[in-house]
Amino acid sequence: MDEKTRELTRMWMSAQPIVASFVSSMVSDFTARDDIMQEIITAVIESFDTYDPSRPFIAWLLGIARNQVGLYRRKLSRDRGLFDETTADVLVEAFSRVSISDVRRLEFLQDCIERLSDRDRELCDLRYEQNLKPSGIAARLGTTANNVSKALQRIRDQLRNCIELHVARTERA
Repeated sequence: MDEKTRELTRMWMSAQPIVASFVSSMVSDFTARDDIMQEIITAVIESFDTYDPSRPFIAWLLGIARNQVGLYRRKLSRDRGLFDETTADVLVEAFSRVSISDVRRLEFLQDCIERLSDRDRELCDLRYEQNLKPSGIAARLGTTANNVSKALQRIRDQLRNCIELHVARTERA
């Protein structure tokens, strides 16, 4: 493997989670997301010689990602679930400010969620995936909204402590 390919691979691997998050925020179809990510890496490989190292790599990648999402959107222009161009620009700007350490924290969060009890994961799912309010969760589980709110606060504290522990471990390593 030549040095240029090695450098591109290293840079891509550290930035890929941010690009994938951007694409996921723009495209809801899982299969399309995978296809778009493949198109992005293909475009990155083909145009890496034009990358200016004095500019942020993630911003350059997000420009390519935005173009690939735009191509996909044009194919599905009648789909009302897609963002308009202004919203896409705002998202590119927001994702270009995401740091690799923020992505690491999200990875730690996933690990910490997996360590929760089944009941705690169910509460998280009901609140954050299904977007139910504590009163709706309480009705579904046969408890009070106050109990659900307290449990969710305890879970958030537990997750925060778990993430901080992971961060502290990686900083020591």
